[in-house]
Amino acid sequence: MPHRTELYEDLPSGCWPIVYSPDYNITFMGLEKLHPFDAGKWGKVINFLKEEKLIADDLIVQAREATDEDLLVVHTRRYLNKLKWSFVVATITEIPPVAFLPNFVVQRKVLKPLRTQTGGTIMAGKLAVDRGWAINVGGGFHHCSSDKGGGFCAYADITLAIKFLFERVPGVSRATIIDLDAHQGNGHERDFMDDPRVYIMDAYNRYIYPGDGFAKRAIKRRVELEWGTEDTEYLQKVHTHVEGALNEFKPDIVVYNAGTDILDGDPLGGLAISPQGIVKRDEVVFRAARSRRIPILMLTSGGYQKRTARIIADSILNLHSLGLLDKERAACRVGSSSMDQMIRDSAKDFSNLSLQ
Repeated sequence: MPHRTELYEDLPSGCWPIVYSPDYNITFMGLEKLHPFDAGKWGKVINFLKEEKLIADDLIVQAREATDEDLLVVHTRRYLNKLKWSFVVATITEIPPVAFLPNFVVQRKVLKPLRTQTGGTIMAGKLAVDRGWAINVGGGFHHCSSDKGGGFCAYADITLAIKFLFERVPGVSRATIIDLDAHQGNGHERDFMDDPRVYIMDAYNRYIYPGDGFAKRAIKRRVELEWGTEDTEYLQKVHTHVEGALNEFKPDIVVYNAGTDILDGDPLGGLAISPQGIVKRDEVVFRAARSRRIPILMLTSGGYQKRTARIIADSILNLHSLGLLDKERAACRVGSSSMDQMIRDSAKDFSNLSLQ
């Protein structure tokens, strides 16, 4: 019998299925600036969406913090106990001075924001099934597995969201992870290594962290990219492999890890995708899922430049303008176009794509 959780309770039907909390953002004495990650980017995304009048505070879903009981659905007690040591958290977040802080401070200022984002991902999973789509403006901690964190990822939110759905939502028994962050998603890959219910597509820079050869065995559709890959090649590969993945395996939910560290100039990603290319990438994935009436959960994941938040907001606005996001409960409609027409339209978009 699944444990009692607040993460699936009373999810409002009148809101956009966009999940966020001000508690996502990490700020403490400037320590967050010691990692290239913009630890306030999530709030900036929300502010841009408010400025564009897409959302208001009372029209989005407030994320709740995942409890230990929630986390134990996937994590070992031993791993959660390790997080009570500040030096372990310093290693995972790649911020060495965290090792010298009292753990109660680390729990409140570093781990609570990450637990809240993790709760947001779990909540958004249920919303996606109920509404056809959902976006957690945070999460995507794809380097964390049940018993090991790393790469700024302390909780395995992708694994948790899928396990919660499998355990609690009738009719959800197959999931596809489409991981388009610049880095390999070795955390969820290790967690679902031998699970035939989960199909993983992963496109990443083959030369950068984590280079986890063991975890690669779990990838059903692997797209290894070269340094400096640009829009045209990248978008063609994304289109081909997303379509291929969804034709090969029919899931009940798509978890889309939409990292923006593929952006040209990102200090860690090593790819060269334009802002327009990122917006088009997200459109390709949403069109593929929505046209098949497969619920899709989007997570924002990595992205290490100040302009990342604006690009994420622009992408969400683009999805809305195209009718791929709606507030209606019957949220799996994408209009009357056939699949073939959508593929032709996408192909035309690629040929017309202006690289800037």
